[in-house]
Amino acid sequence: MDTLKLKEEIQKACKVLNDGGLILYPTDTIWGIGCDATNEEAVRRVYELKRRDDSKAMLVLLDDVGRLPSYVDMPDVAYDLLEAADKPMTIVYPGAKNLALNLIADDGTIGIRVTKEAFSCGMIARFRRPVVSTSANISGKPSPRCFAEIGEEVKNGVDYIVDFRREESGNPAPSSVIKLGRGGEIQIIRK
Repeated sequence: MDTLKLKEEIQKACKVLNDGGLILYPTDTIWGIGCDATNEEAVRRVYELKRRDDSKAMLVLLDDVGRLPSYVDMPDVAYDLLEAADKPMTIVYPGAKNLALNLIADDGTIGIRVTKEAFSCGMIARFRRPVVSTSANISGKPSPRCFAEIGEEVKNGVDYIVDFRREESGNPAPSSVIKLGRGGEIQIIRK
């Protein structure tokens, strides 16, 4: 995709996010439903669309490791883990802050992945806030592995569908998931 088209798609998605809307967008793993992670009403709409209980936390994407301390307590070991990661890695951090309250788990944690994928990284850099990323499916149904597998109910439930990487097929690997304790304790949830 040419740079101009990518920039246009990022601008369109950011406008929807700024207006409190929901987007369907490609990430570094699978396609995701996204919204402004600081907007409780937008987060509520995602739970509603997915028909998901809000006690099941969703994760957030950021574009830069340097932004993490604005949203979580950062145990030192987190920097080592992020540096060593050779594939997408979601870390569940303690001490979530400055995010929509309905996004934060009951124990005060939040899962965050720092994305390097062109579209999501560029969008978050321009938006300057974290963006929710949850699989593009209704709860209990299989996660779509590519855009073609996303159901109409999800497509009709968002305010904008990003026109980038739609033609890709394949089976992207889910991110690894690691949970960190306040003292730096590491719990591997998914390799």
